[in-house]
Amino acid sequence: MELRHLRYFIAVAEEGSLTVAAEKRLHTAQPSLSRQIRDLEYEVGVPLLVRSVHGVELTAAGRAFLDHARLALTQADAAIEAARRAGRPEKSRFALGFLTGQEIDWLPEAMRVLRDELPNIDVTVTSDFSPALADGLRRGSLDLAFMRREASSAELVYKTVIEEALVAVLPSDHRLAKLDRIDLAKLEGTPFVNVSDTAPELLKIINSHVRESGLPIATAHDADNIAMAVSMVASTRGFALLPGYVKNFLPWSVVSRPLRGKAPTIDLVVGYHKTNASPILAKFVSRLSDLIERATKHMAH
Repeated sequence: MELRHLRYFIAVAEEGSLTVAAEKRLHTAQPSLSRQIRDLEYEVGVPLLVRSVHGVELTAAGRAFLDHARLALTQADAAIEAARRAGRPEKSRFALGFLTGQEIDWLPEAMRVLRDELPNIDVTVTSDFSPALADGLRRGSLDLAFMRREASSAELVYKTVIEEALVAVLPSDHRLAKLDRIDLAKLEGTPFVNVSDTAPELLKIINSHVRESGLPIATAHDADNIAMAVSMVASTRGFALLPGYVKNFLPWSVVSRPLRGKAPTIDLVVGYHKTNASPILAKFVSRLSDLIERATKHMAH
């Protein structure tokens, strides 16, 4: 008995027709398929199929044989896959994480750094809040992440990628949108859309800047992410203070403008666990300066 006999029998049993199984499933001639089924029945020693007005039907022996035939094929396929995996080198895994939205600017250059390694590694990409990325690095589910410098992660190593200035985000038809730079004092009275504690480092910097301004600006709405903040600015006719990369998310109804005077800044860093001994990680970090130079030139244009 050969595996092909089992495949032929299963196809006929599932289609209920020698003709349909031959033409649609097995792409062989119907007389040849009939001969293969007869050979199988001869070897088993009992009839497995009977002809009827509707095509072919399983005998009691055929129904019993069908479950075992399916199991045998499944096991054979598993054996083949196991042999193939054993016969080729296991690919290394490299897991990249990005603060949501930052992958637009940084993923292409990150993949350029890994280009020579790509045939030998499986790269996965995750987009999430910075605290979640820090947790992934601690647990080992991520190798490297473009993120914020999380204060609660002493076991992580951080290297600064870029210092981002915060900008004012406001409706495109706002009375101040025509200005090249926005004076925060002139936004007094406009509903303030702040970020929530899902972005603790950004929230701390924004609150510090508002407090130092001495202006009576109170949070009217909290947003869990950049996209939500932009939507709330548009819907509430408010304003937000967000990192410059927010430009990647702006619809026609919302614009961003630099702040007048010294704007607050927040670092984008790459983070990784200090005990991670991955040679791919070491290579990535060694080429970080080149990655930063190329990406910042691209963003400038």
